Amino acid sequence: MSTPESLYQQKRMTAPDAVSMIRDGDTVVVPTGVGEPPALLHALSDRRHALRDVAVSQILPLRKFAYLDPETRANVRHDAYFFGGATRAGGQAGWVDYVPAYFSELPMLIDRGLSPADVVVSMASPMDEHGYFSLSLAPDYTMAAIRRARVVVLEVNPNVPFANGDCHIHISQVAGLVESDEPLFEVGLPQIGAVQEAIGKYVADLIDDGATLQIGYGGIPDAVVMQLQHKRDLGIHTEMIGDGILSLIESGAVTNRRKTFMPGKTVATFALGSNRLYRKLHRNPAIEMHPVDFTNDPWIAARNDKLCAINATLQIDLLGQCGSESLGHVPYSGTGGQVDFVRAANRSNGGKAFIVLPSTAKDGTVSRIAPVLSPGTHVTTSKNDINYVVTEYGVAQLRGKTAKQRAEALIGIAHPDFRGELREAAKRLNLA
Repeated sequence: MSTPESLYQQKRMTAPDAVSMIRDGDTVVVPTGVGEPPALLHALSDRRHALRDVAVSQILPLRKFAYLDPETRANVRHDAYFFGGATRAGGQAGWVDYVPAYFSELPMLIDRGLSPADVVVSMASPMDEHGYFSLSLAPDYTMAAIRRARVVVLEVNPNVPFANGDCHIHISQVAGLVESDEPLFEVGLPQIGAVQEAIGKYVADLIDDGATLQIGYGGIPDAVVMQLQHKRDLGIHTEMIGDGILSLIESGAVTNRRKTFMPGKTVATFALGSNRLYRKLHRNPAIEMHPVDFTNDPWIAARNDKLCAINATLQIDLLGQCGSESLGHVPYSGTGGQVDFVRAANRSNGGKAFIVLPSTAKDGTVSRIAPVLSPGTHVTTSKNDINYVVTEYGVAQLRGKTAKQRAEALIGIAHPDFRGELREAAKRLNLA
């Protein structure tokens, strides 16, 4: 009988040898963010001219690999689950395609064969004595893809933590192992200005001690985190764990003591931050990394009482429809987990779903609160799901309100320079 150590030696290979297992027509699934394996994706880029009709599917790529090239799109293309800085320009130009989906449902789409998963390439921790690797940085949809894939290749890196949770894969499930010691990609906290700080204070005032938090991706949700250091016994059940959440843990604001679901545990599906954060995940019994169909399932997350979900949008209309993923018809990011957690917070006993945004864009020349969404805008959070909306001018609570009451409340938190024209527009739309 083969031991884990002997299997490991049998499956070790170079990155070029590993990507030679990719066939024409395959879909290669890559984990979110820091979970992407750079050596393997560089090797795929180098081989792209020898391939045809290969798709790479991923949320939030961090590096601009050479395969992200419109000239070789017929060879290897990127089908985004969510646009990041490396793929946004391609998405806006049309040579990067995307898959509209709720983050929580990506594993289901993969399990049912609706979203292909022929090959999985992922970062992984070193193997433990039992033959297991940890996909600690992003188990997300990757664990589902591993169940479907013909080929699974891990880029084993000693900098990757071995985390607790449902994020482990056994050596017997792996076709190839590529060793790397490249430093992990780090993302710092964003700069917080006066507008973001004001929004953060409004939200923080509505979050009680003992609440459980989901913190979305972006600068304004991180600004909220900075205002929560004085809170007590907060809990974490989120999709992304970053340095903002780490600061709450280290300050003692997060204890997870009063969580009504998985007490004592910080729960997330991907990590994005500094090496200090990544080290914190290593064999830490207080932090668990789980697949996204667990973390983001609204019914599961809602088992946390006082679940507070904090997410950003780009534009909102007077009914409360949020365009969080496009600028008009032009794609910008993706649906991600915003709707998952808005619905979870709405279902949670004592929960609150916050949508946050600055009141203006383009140096104060455009109101982000609009009579109607810009033509072609991709609606993310619907008018039926929206609850709290927060700008630097205050809070509008919309759930249960009539259309006219919503319009009035939203105009009240718009930038003062635009309130007059918004009131006139509301009259024309029979919303006043």
